[in-house]
Amino acid sequence: MSAAMKEPFSKPLSSHGPDEPIVEFRNVSRSFGSHQILRNIDLSVIAGETLCLIGESGCGKSVTMKLMMGLMAPSSGDVLWDGVSIVGRSDEELVRDRLRFGYLFQGAALFDSLNVYENIAFGLRQNTRMSEDFIRETVMERLKEVGLASTAAYKMPSELSGGMRKRVGLARALALMPDIILYDEPTTGLDPIMTDVINTLIKKTRDRRPVTSIVVTHEMSTVRKVADRIVMFYPLSRLKPDEPQIVFEGTPEEAFSSDDPRVSQFVYGEAGERMQELMLV
Repeated sequence: MSAAMKEPFSKPLSSHGPDEPIVEFRNVSRSFGSHQILRNIDLSVIAGETLCLIGESGCGKSVTMKLMMGLMAPSSGDVLWDGVSIVGRSDEELVRDRLRFGYLFQGAALFDSLNVYENIAFGLRQNTRMSEDFIRETVMERLKEVGLASTAAYKMPSELSGGMRKRVGLARALALMPDIILYDEPTTGLDPIMTDVINTLIKKTRDRRPVTSIVVTHEMSTVRKVADRIVMFYPLSRLKPDEPQIVFEGTPEEAFSSDDPRVSQFVYGEAGERMQELMLV
């Protein structure tokens, strides 16, 4: 792997301290026109942990992930990678530094015109000086890692089931050996068995290498299986101006025993007062 791929952060993940943040938000807000999505968010992602971001649709979870990767800038506040602000970095620096992130998109986002092999190899060819022999070895290793046979390498995305597409997407995300992997609704649209397969792969990925995982999900089975820590966002439209948008931060056990009705209703899938509100519309 080229030296340029290992320059971005000041130190490798394995050398971070036990409670040392690898990504931080400091008083981050984000608006689109007059519509505010995030308000005054303080958040630290600790190196090596698996953090699950939960909350209702539209509360800012996916925007948070894009801000974490530097795909968009905060309207105010600061985002830091390894203690260094990303605000003011050049486009060239941001592109280089994003190589330390892997991203599993909600729909896998495979290139439909490329077969599985070419999809996984794409980032390696674009961003490294690996030989084709080394790229082939890497692609096959990643396929094996996500539980796919080598024969899958020559299938087109249209020939794959939803679960297989997700696994190919994960293999592609892992190809560049990222320090941080972001999973955007990794089990959406999958049956319970395949959901557990993906959850197991998330867990095994962390166990195999020093990686930080950030998972956006509505699936409580995912939260129970993979999360070290949970952060729950709440829609700003349902909060008073002085109320924090993060309504819970803690372990899965603490979330499932929370006496905050906003938290307990979400994790147990109970409509509660929301049903009364909807009936009034």
